[in-house]
Amino acid sequence: MNFFKTLIATMVGFFLAAGLLLIILVVTISSSSRQPEPYVQNNSVLKIGLRGALPDRSVTSPWEEVFNQSSNDKVSLETLKENLAKARVHDNIRGVWLQIDFISEGWANLQEAHRMISAFRDSSDKFVYANTGDIGYNEKGYFLATAADSIFSAPETFFEFDGFYSQVMFYDGLLEKLGVEAEVTRHGKYKGAVEPYYRRDLSDENEYQLTQLLDEVHRTFMSAVSEKSGRTAEELDALMNGQPRLTSKFAYDEHLVDSLLYADQLEDLIRQRVGVEEDASLKTVSNRRYANVSSESAGLTPPSASDKIAVLYARGPIMPDVNSTSPFNEQQLITADFIDEQLKKITEDDDIKALVLRVNSPGGAGSTSDLIWRKVQELKEQMPVIVSMGRVAASGGYYISMAADSIVAEPTTVTGSIGVFATKFNAKQLFNDKLGLTFDEVKTHEHADWLSQNRSLTPDEEQALQLFVDQFYQTFITKAAENRNMSIEQADSLGQGRVWTGAAAHENGLVDVLGGLGEAISIAGEKAGISQYRVEKYPKPKSFYELLMGSANSQIKALVDSSWPSFLRPQELRRDLSLFQQRRALTLFPFDINIQ
Repeated sequence: MNFFKTLIATMVGFFLAAGLLLIILVVTISSSSRQPEPYVQNNSVLKIGLRGALPDRSVTSPWEEVFNQSSNDKVSLETLKENLAKARVHDNIRGVWLQIDFISEGWANLQEAHRMISAFRDSSDKFVYANTGDIGYNEKGYFLATAADSIFSAPETFFEFDGFYSQVMFYDGLLEKLGVEAEVTRHGKYKGAVEPYYRRDLSDENEYQLTQLLDEVHRTFMSAVSEKSGRTAEELDALMNGQPRLTSKFAYDEHLVDSLLYADQLEDLIRQRVGVEEDASLKTVSNRRYANVSSESAGLTPPSASDKIAVLYARGPIMPDVNSTSPFNEQQLITADFIDEQLKKITEDDDIKALVLRVNSPGGAGSTSDLIWRKVQELKEQMPVIVSMGRVAASGGYYISMAADSIVAEPTTVTGSIGVFATKFNAKQLFNDKLGLTFDEVKTHEHADWLSQNRSLTPDEEQALQLFVDQFYQTFITKAAENRNMSIEQADSLGQGRVWTGAAAHENGLVDVLGGLGEAISIAGEKAGISQYRVEKYPKPKSFYELLMGSANSQIKALVDSSWPSFLRPQELRRDLSLFQQRRALTLFPFDINIQ
């Protein structure tokens, strides 16, 4: 027996050591393989591939840098803004070529990207061309393309132009078959985060608020397409309501696409535009390579001032602190400890005069949201704090935002959802009838087991849970009223769990300014009284040695998690289940609204 114990311990130690050595090797190779600053030849074209997600910020891990090179050319709003700013003044860059495929990003980030591309187009004498490959344009991709001077497509590729919808999946029927009952307590008639667990269709209130979100996306899309194509909104609506057609030929005939060209034909057109010989190769530089070009080389003069504005990216569900299972510790959750750690670093830098908190969160635990709200309140006494809302800053995401001096959101940002719920699953029938599991117990007091998963709530316990939720909701609307300079009655009328678009939130006083991250940074500079400043971004990338500080156990867990499909990953399942099993009030966004 001792032999086997020793053998097992030796094998475990070997694999742990091998894992650590692999991590060291990956990071070392990554560090040594960094390319020097590229030279951009004259008459070059910046080629930017836009596909899939377009996040605020992309942090590539050393693992991806070595083993997944395609991930290194991911475009974020951050890199898009920086590269377009350099390309605008760079004498060797003659234009921008957007290669757009299927886009899945939220509409608020798409609006900001559209604004960046349009600003480049209007402020320089350089062209912006957009085309798509064999995947084609969906509405989100086409929306980005409308910011270009000209839109191209291959003759037989896909083109989607049929309107927008948002679909919700309901689990009540499944839970009934399994023998599980969702016992839900909520405050707010619009608070639909838990509707999928006890309904089989949308309530009238949630159908109404989803319709409002769709209408704002529709207006945003139509405005951009109408301006680009010269067609009226009525004409475009008629096309969308007509018989669906999915070809680029239809788009060309309806003046939605400027020309049908294959990639080689478009290259010939660009050669003519930049004045390159017909038999000469077209010089292009990728988004990834151009990101390594310094601002000075491109012709941008960096600000000489020592003053800084910090931008803190806070994304993901808001939850109590959990041990990260990522070997590279990429922040996927918003925790009180994470915010506290970052704010300490920011306040320790005497040159930082203001903070912009970039929030992308559907909410989560109410208690954690309240702790973060307090930290933002305290920081406001030292410097201006501006919130920039991304795709979604709702429920707990709005809770942590409302403490700021000013809130900036895109018209299509999903925000508000000032409401609270708590839930408990009663799986007694599943355990007893389906699985044959029974339970018996001893307890000291009548309600000691009231939050267990194998019995239902009594009327007294239901009342207690409702009181718990009502008290937190009262806290929520009281703080919203104080922070937004409105009465509690007004905050309550805007609350009730209702989701608002950024545009509607602005009209109702929940948001101060419509715009993106750049607008929020400008406001921060004005409130801090500084006109020249540098932007410092947080959280900062981990150093080589910091990456190796995590335990080997965490590294192995992360590698195991990554081998599963995203919706089945143990880490993701643990996080999602824990949200609905926590013994606390939840300020969570109503389901995952995806407008397609």
